[in-house]
Amino acid sequence: MDILGKIFTWWNGATIGTLLCARGEKVGTDAAGNVYFRAMPRQGTFNPFPGRERRWVIYNGANDASRVPPEWHGWLHGSFDGVPESNLPPPRIWEAAYTPNATGTRAAYLPQGALERGGHRAAATGDYEAWSPDGAATPGAPDA
Repeated sequence: MDILGKIFTWWNGATIGTLLCARGEKVGTDAAGNVYFRAMPRQGTFNPFPGRERRWVIYNGANDASRVPPEWHGWLHGSFDGVPESNLPPPRIWEAAYTPNATGTRAAYLPQGALERGGHRAAATGDYEAWSPDGAATPGAPDA
């Protein structure tokens, strides 16, 4: 990415300001290559949570919060103090691997009647009869 893109965009990874000013201890890296940091706020800086360390992530690629695995999400939000590897139970056999949200991409799910798939849906099977106010009879009412 060119230097102007790095200076002025926040959605294509960490900006130069984040890379220069976010000094802290590297805690770990997840399977997607995102790097996690922590630091105690410096004296004289604004700190909405006094006595609590600041935690953040530098994404490997696009800034998409859905790319943070659940265990690191819990660490980022202070659910536990230790790094996730020391706090997680072993993976279960039925757990599926992470798949990114495909909405808006070519891999997005499209049902049969979707306009992107031609907009054709299956014909009615004949088990449906439309309601008509003229042909409706009220149960228990005498016919006129």
